[in-house]
Amino acid sequence: MGILEVKNVNKRFGGLQALKDVNLSIMENTVHAIIGPNGAGKSTLLNVLVGKLIPDTGSVSFQGKSVLGCKPYEINQMGISRVFQTPEIYGDLSVLENVLIPCFAHRDGAFRLHALETVEHETGMIEMAEKMLLDVNMQDKKDMHAASLSRGDKRRLEMAMCLVQEPKLLLLDEPTAGMARADTNNTIDLLKEIKAKRDITMAIIEHDMHVVFSLAERITVLAQGTPLVEDTPENIKGNPKVREAYLGTAEV
Repeated sequence: MGILEVKNVNKRFGGLQALKDVNLSIMENTVHAIIGPNGAGKSTLLNVLVGKLIPDTGSVSFQGKSVLGCKPYEINQMGISRVFQTPEIYGDLSVLENVLIPCFAHRDGAFRLHALETVEHETGMIEMAEKMLLDVNMQDKKDMHAASLSRGDKRRLEMAMCLVQEPKLLLLDEPTAGMARADTNNTIDLLKEIKAKRDITMAIIEHDMHVVFSLAERITVLAQGTPLVEDTPENIKGNPKVREAYLGTAEV
């Protein structure tokens, strides 16, 4: 059994069957990529995994607990963090303050922004945030306004904000979208470093096959809302079903 289990999930939007009989098992401490052509159902599946969408039928469980209908802060408390296509940061705050915010989450999920004013009274809080910035190579930018960062650095900051919560599962929604190749390669290296240092599972939705084949240990290919094949990257590359799904033909 995987750390995340998806069983017989179906989701329809009016006349569109976005997900059809989806079964997926993501094993602990692996990097699992979910790929597919446009309209394959990748984003819908991700939104189901984080409780944002409730499927018409089926179940989704994380470490044996259902995520269906959970609020975002409940998902975080379960040990799941999500990296969005567009980095979700607080542009008017400093880099360090952005990392401190998740440290002050109430049980009800509300952020105590005012606590930033008295953070010096929180033993070890700043040290923990600074260590996280060191882990993502952002320590020299801790006093900068987050809005002034490059897209690549905004992604690193968002990673720090996720990782300070010590998640067991990190969901990444096209983490290199809109990046130049240099920033893409830096993000790949960062994710490899994170994986090497932590007992963490990653699930990645990504269009860039360079990213997928650089990181993934297992790949699930979606086509028209249904898992077409799941295999190792080496086997996926030469699979005629995958070529047909992307190119409309199994011919090379």
